[in-house]
Amino acid sequence: MALNENIIKIAVVGPESTGKSTMSAYLANHFGTVWVPEFARGYCENLNGDYTWQDEVNMFYGQLELEKEMLPKAKNGLIICDTTFITIKIWSDQLFGKSPQEVLDELPKHPYDLYLLLDIDLPWEDDPLRDFPDMREHFMQVWHNELQTLDANYTVVSGTGDERYSNAVAAVNQFLKSL
Repeated sequence: MALNENIIKIAVVGPESTGKSTMSAYLANHFGTVWVPEFARGYCENLNGDYTWQDEVNMFYGQLELEKEMLPKAKNGLIICDTTFITIKIWSDQLFGKSPQEVLDELPKHPYDLYLLLDIDLPWEDDPLRDFPDMREHFMQVWHNELQTLDANYTVVSGTGDERYSNAVAAVNQFLKSL
């Protein structure tokens, strides 16, 4: 089945421990559609050592393939993506000082209609796959920079508890009304 170009793609992005997966699941349920999980999480759970350059490349291709698999399952003309492969660029730049060329080449070819950049106003939650609890402000600025470089349509979603969910739903609704 060919990818449906008429599907609105909403990406939930941001630094570590901002609730991206929980928000993605919530929004998919709220809008009656599916969400694309973060490929890197499952991949990294199976690593027996530090990330390598090849791991970053593998996660890039894995995220692309997972989104491609989920897109035909989208309902109501909408799909929610728990992060995007921009994360691969951000992590590669942080860990290796540069990004894989295939990631850089593909970034402008895979736009999302709206990015919800989750704010760092939630408390940090320890997780074996999280690495930089003291660099959240840095990574928030990196996300702003990356999204601005892509000339992306994005909204920062702040708040805790139900307020955060309401703010995200309101941002999506406002975007949908603007179409």
